Amino acid sequence: MANRLRIHSIRATCASSSGHPTSCCSVAEIMAVLFFHTMRYKQGDPEHPDNDRFVLSKRLSFVDVATGSLGQGLGAACGMAYTGKYFDKASYRVFCLMGDGESSEGSVWEALAFASHYNLDNLVAIFDVNRLGQSGTAPLEHCTAVYEKRCQAFGWNTYVVDGHDVEALCQAFWKAAQVKNKPTVLIAKTFKGRGIPKVEDAENWHGKPMPKDRADGIVKLIENQIQTNRNLTPKSPIEDSPRISISNSKMTSLPAYKLGDMIATREAYGLALAKLGQSNQRVIVLDGDTKNSTFSEVFKKEHPERFIECFIAEQNMVSVALGCATRGRTIAFVSTFAAFLTRAFDQIRMGAISQTNINFVGSHCGVSVGEDGPSQMALEDLAMFRSIPNCTIFYPSDAVSTEHAVYLAANTKGMCFIRTTRPKTAVIYTAEENFVIGQAKVIRQSSVDKVTVIGAGVTLHEALVAAEELSQQGIFIRVIDLFTIKPLDAATIIRSAKATGGQIITVEDHYREGGIGEAVCAAISREPDILVSQLAVTEVPRSGKPSELLDMFGISARHIIAAVKDTVMN
Repeated sequence: MANRLRIHSIRATCASSSGHPTSCCSVAEIMAVLFFHTMRYKQGDPEHPDNDRFVLSKRLSFVDVATGSLGQGLGAACGMAYTGKYFDKASYRVFCLMGDGESSEGSVWEALAFASHYNLDNLVAIFDVNRLGQSGTAPLEHCTAVYEKRCQAFGWNTYVVDGHDVEALCQAFWKAAQVKNKPTVLIAKTFKGRGIPKVEDAENWHGKPMPKDRADGIVKLIENQIQTNRNLTPKSPIEDSPRISISNSKMTSLPAYKLGDMIATREAYGLALAKLGQSNQRVIVLDGDTKNSTFSEVFKKEHPERFIECFIAEQNMVSVALGCATRGRTIAFVSTFAAFLTRAFDQIRMGAISQTNINFVGSHCGVSVGEDGPSQMALEDLAMFRSIPNCTIFYPSDAVSTEHAVYLAANTKGMCFIRTTRPKTAVIYTAEENFVIGQAKVIRQSSVDKVTVIGAGVTLHEALVAAEELSQQGIFIRVIDLFTIKPLDAATIIRSAKATGGQIITVEDHYREGGIGEAVCAAISREPDILVSQLAVTEVPRSGKPSELLDMFGISARHIIAAVKDTVMN
């Protein structure tokens, strides 16, 4: 079967003039043993909940998750194994095949630490130690003893095997199934391009199909090594996982806030999440050691069995969430400081490629973070998530809208990002207010408005302060709360702008690039008579009190008032 796989790889890559036949050849025996001896699954139902899972964490996409960007597969496998052991409490196992070159990625070692900490004995990782990377040799080449010591130091059970010895592989996978309370790694010594004359273990063949004039001869040579035409049938899965249906999560009661209550949207997120967890048992929460700041600790207190502490390893946290959410097994919320999500952007974009449903919640946004300083201030997060296809971006401005954002995200297909803020802000909506994705709220207006001011989060409250002061001077403005930045409510924005003389001022606690102002400009690009002035953070901020920083960087009520007067006069 391994040789048949080699033949298929050579023929397919040769026909398409693209692919990695040498990498396929190095793992042929591993794949043959896994799929036709070790793994349990239904061939005709690849998404069956009781099937063993397989993650090909090399340079191809496979079932469940896309892992073409190296170093992410083991984290996703950890999420699958965690779900199987602690949520589903089922017999299915998870196998993850990795390249030795990608083991230089730090995210691999984040995942190794995670799996050991949570005793994921239903997880088996396989290092394909074939010595060669893309442009040269891997740093450890064939030093399997070093791989073994490193994995043992991370708390893994290890087996060093000849990756081309079928019997040795069968034995190693069988032994791995007997191990309790530890994940297992097989360190398999292989040769890139195995079975191909003058290509095996040779450099400069990575990602190159065999020349068409050589392909038939190579295939014939490998065919001669096949001793039997016997078909191999995989084992059937043990069908003991719970049958679940993740239905819509409805708000069981109205938000318990009153107009004027002072509460931070980050805290409202934690309270809403705990409430959601009461009505939907498949909601899980992952956090990166920030639970007392993101307020996800409220969920942990009420539902500790569905809270996953991922510690300070944001890249792995995103990959684990991706694994947990595969096959619709959970509704995952991932929370940390929004600034720290930027380091996991590659994992986030790969999640989008996998068409996964994950809800990201980033707190501590903008200069309103205050004294903690610029390293903690997310000022690029909207730009990052706006670039993700099919990602819904919520930017609630009070506790009521935050609770609605949490429930809407739980029911929305695809990725979602909820931007929450650190300072307490007043509740401006009644508990009965309804919120819809893509619909903004016009929260202050009159028939004599001169300018439309658009804000979200803390800047919306600054806009309301500005509106009140301006009204006392006889200048009236229309104030819009966007609620969702993507999709944007272009119709309401255009209608309001035309009613206020074609003048818009956007104000945001975010850098100008990729933020609210640019989103609004894109939405009204076909309206040449509408002018947009943007107030945003335009330089690297510093530490200080939130109110001081809002004023210092040009997004406070004082600056909004000045911008309105300048617009009206001109």
